[in-house]
This record gives sequence, C-alpha cells and structure tokens, in this order.
Amino acid sequence: MPASVQRTARIEARLSPEALEIIRRAAEIQGRSVSDFVVAATQAAAEQTIANLEILRLSRKAQERFATLLINPPAPTPALARAFKRHRALIAE
Repeated sequence: MPASVQRTARIEARLSPEALEIIRRAAEIQGRSVSDFVVAATQAAAEQTIANLEILRLSRKAQERFATLLINPPAPTPALARAFKRHRALIAE
C-alpha cells in the first residue's frame, strides 16, 4: 500500500493469545507491523473470496465448447423465439 494512502477506518477483533502470537510471528517474518500484516492478509482473503464468486472457471473442454457455441450459435428454440417476440413488443411500447 502506498505511503500516501490515508487510513482512517478501523476494525476491531478479539482473538486468542495463540492466534495473536502466530500473527505477530508472521508479521515479523515479512518485516511488517501486525496492523499492516492483518490488513494485507484480510484484503487478500477478501479479494480471493470475491474472485471465487465472480470468476467463472471452465475446463479446457468447456472453454472450447463455449467458444464454438459463440462462433457458431445454435438456431433459437421456439421458446427463445417467443421470448424475443415478447421482448420486442414490450420495448416497442
């Protein structure tokens, strides 16, 4: 985090002495303060949690199938054709 970023928000957590000691040791190994270590680790975990929800991962086979369908889409089904027609009617109103 750049030194110019101003930190004004606070969070508070209660943890066991054992957990605090592990965090202190890890922060020391990385040459960070406990606060910096906790902020960085929490932010990384939060970003990973969000990515796990927002990013769709496909196998190689699924990627190839998806690309093929994008390049050569199948003909619309009757139900899809009806939905398009209803949508056009709603938008035209």
